[in-house]
Amino acid sequence: MVKKPCYIVQCNITEAIQQMLYTLYEAQRSLMEPFAELALVASKVLGNSQTPFGQTSLAQRMAAGYDLMFRLGKDYEKPQFGITTVEVDGVEVAIHERIEIDKPFCELRRFKRFSDDPPTLATLKEQPVVLIVAPLSGHYATLLRDTVKTMLSGHKVYITDWKNARLVPAQAGEFHLDDYINYVQEFVRYLQGKYGNCHVMSVCQPTVPVLAAISLMASRGETTPLSMTMMGGPIDARRSPTAVNNLATQHSIEWFENNVIYRVPEKFPGAGRLVYPGFMQHSGFVAMNPDRHAKSHYDYFKDLVRGDDASAEAHRKFYDEYNAVLDMDAHYYLETIATVFQKFSLVEGTWDVRSPEGEVERVRPQDIKTTALFTVEGELDDISGSGQTEAAQDICTGIPKADRMHYEVTGAGHYGIFSGRRWRELVYPRVRDFILAHQPKTAKAIAPEEKRQAA
Repeated sequence: MVKKPCYIVQCNITEAIQQMLYTLYEAQRSLMEPFAELALVASKVLGNSQTPFGQTSLAQRMAAGYDLMFRLGKDYEKPQFGITTVEVDGVEVAIHERIEIDKPFCELRRFKRFSDDPPTLATLKEQPVVLIVAPLSGHYATLLRDTVKTMLSGHKVYITDWKNARLVPAQAGEFHLDDYINYVQEFVRYLQGKYGNCHVMSVCQPTVPVLAAISLMASRGETTPLSMTMMGGPIDARRSPTAVNNLATQHSIEWFENNVIYRVPEKFPGAGRLVYPGFMQHSGFVAMNPDRHAKSHYDYFKDLVRGDDASAEAHRKFYDEYNAVLDMDAHYYLETIATVFQKFSLVEGTWDVRSPEGEVERVRPQDIKTTALFTVEGELDDISGSGQTEAAQDICTGIPKADRMHYEVTGAGHYGIFSGRRWRELVYPRVRDFILAHQPKTAKAIAPEEKRQAA
């Protein structure tokens, strides 16, 4: 009998695990679902003050415990943005959310603003156009809900809404880091064609591919965005490395392939696709700060017992978003690890990207000359360390110094620079003013669509 070489046996074992583990997780989740629903029912019955059970302190504690059990066991689906109105100069403006471009792995989502107040309508039409490039790093684009809502008060806003890879049919093909860059360029060109110009904002992970996209456009002689705002991203992950950076540098690409990449089970449209599953990413998120999450859940239990509805609802909103995760195509994920966190290809000047036409082009940030640059970091950011985003200032040497700015947000962690009080009160005013400073003074002729009462 001919024995198989050890490496073939190892490959077969790895393939079997890739096919099985995701299926086992889904089976366990399906098994837990009815128990979670029963816990919710028990919580509502015991917490009903109109029943004899709900009038005792023991029942209140039991209701809180069942509620927590439900939240720990339930399945978290993709949240909605749910932005229906915003205030513009003191006037309430209606928001209609719609998909402008639908790509296999991403939707370009627009938040169209409506008003029948003539002065407000005139204001809306003159405001800058901003493409917000959301992270494709585990969570959905709705993580930037606060970012979007705040920006809508002074801008026409579009966002990249990345799709869950397990829901993308296998016949759509693979998704690579190059595809991400090509998507960004396509969206920029679309907005330039529609409005004449646009600004780009990237938050966390997309700072790197966005800078690559704009660099390639500049090298080709294309019109680049008026400004790019880069917030809390790993432009140079060698600076002030965090636990996220260390994980990538301490393991080989083969380790990631063998330990975090699995196949989507049969019941999903993307069956057979190799992905970095959302449930594994979520485990990694929680493992970074297990004590903090345990305390947060215990505080939620205490809030329920003492009837602090506002604090309990704040907890629910945060974890409805935090626990909702998506699968990423394995090719994109592994290429990001290698390019951004292991080879540091952007800052080393060794990054080559393949265009949709198949042409290989070198990324040259120094070729950007007409796009203003604003970098933002949080003083206490434990995901993208100090100096990692500011590194863009050092490699974009073609941008005049007068068109470059950096801001470190005192006391802010990673999420604080794009969500919450510090974002709204400290960061947004600077972002708004930077964009306005690089917005053409004379407005482009209003497109036919804009002549209707919307912006």
